[in-house]
Parts: sequence; C-alpha cells; structure tokens
Amino acid sequence: MRVLMVEDELRLADTVHRGLTDAGFVVELVHDGENAVWAATEHSYDVIVLDIMLPKLNGYRVLELLRARGIWTPVLMLTAKDGEYDQTDAFDLGADDYLTKPFSFLVLVARLRALIRRGGPERPVVLTAGDLTLDVARRRVERDGREITLTPREFGLLEFLMRHRGDTVSKTEILAGVWDPAFDGDPNVVEVYVRYLRKKIDTPFARHAIETIRGMGYRLNPEGG
Repeated sequence: MRVLMVEDELRLADTVHRGLTDAGFVVELVHDGENAVWAATEHSYDVIVLDIMLPKLNGYRVLELLRARGIWTPVLMLTAKDGEYDQTDAFDLGADDYLTKPFSFLVLVARLRALIRRGGPERPVVLTAGDLTLDVARRRVERDGREITLTPREFGLLEFLMRHRGDTVSKTEILAGVWDPAFDGDPNVVEVYVRYLRKKIDTPFARHAIETIRGMGYRLNPEGG
C-alpha cells in the first residue's frame, strides 16, 4: 500500500512516516506543495495524506491541480485547521476525507485503509462551453459535432481553461496547472499554445472562445464564444 505523505512539520512527518511504515505501508514523504504535485503526477499511489498549510503551494492548490490533471488518487487532508468552511473547501476541491491535528494514529490508519479499500476510480467528465466539448476520459474534443485533433499539451491547456471557464487565469496559473509548478522557462510559451488552440477550436468555426484579458491573462467564454 503506497502512501504519499505531504507534511512540512518535520517531527510530525517523521513520526507518522515511521508509524505507517511499521503498519505495513510504503511511504514517500515530501515537504512542500510543488514536490507533492510532481510526485503525485509522476508516480502512482494508493492514497495521499495532504496537509493544507504547506510552503510553495498550499494543500488546497495541490489538490485542485491534481484533480484538474485527472489524478483521482484518494486524498485525506491532515491539518490543524478545523473550521467548517475549511472542510467544505477541501471536499469541494475533491478531497475524500479530512482529519484534524492532534489526531489518533489508529484512526489515521483506519481511515487510510478505508480509503484504499474504496479506491479512487477515474471520474470521467465531459466539459462544455457552448458547442465546444471536451471528454476527459476519452481524450476527445469536438466543436459543432466535429472532432478536433489536439496534441497532449494543447489538450491539457484546453482542459485547464474549460475547468476554469468564465474565470480569468494568469500565465503563472496556466504554467503551474498545465506545465509544472516549478516551470522556469519562457512564460511566453503560453501565448504560443493559446495561438495553436485558437487556430483549431476558434478560427475554423468563426468563434472566439479564448479571450485575452489584457494585463491579466486568458478567459474561456463559458458560452463558447
């Protein structure tokens, strides 16, 4: 049973790591949000234990990025925050369980085993914006009933924009969600791929789904342009 544990309190992380290992889990430990996204994207886990208050990217953002990338590994949020709205935010973003500190180690183990038994089946979604549709599970994009062929990066960019349709998203947010949170290349690569997308999903249909919000970023028109 492979566990990714994301916790920046070193003493607590070490204690839980040793306890879970003794309980028969194989545990990988990371201490910040960027490494959590990378590990969960590059490797397969049975369950993720995710703190909210993390350096670089907080737990909410990590969870949002993972779900946006179609990573449905069960996630248990482990945090000192215990407000009702904190729990609601976590569940709305796709968390599967929530445990507040201080906690019983036996309860943690029991909940992890329950999440692993339940599993994390893929949750296929068809995203829509007017007559533009994106089928996450089938990796298929259509407009006005016609299939559109996209590269993997173009598909990832369109999926990100459609999951945030109606919202203005910055280049930084797009790079973190589609490329990598630690991306240190030329941010203008976003403009290049937006242009590629427009040539495929907008221009042939005389539409303007992807809007440029000057000085802020991009917005996908929820009506499809």
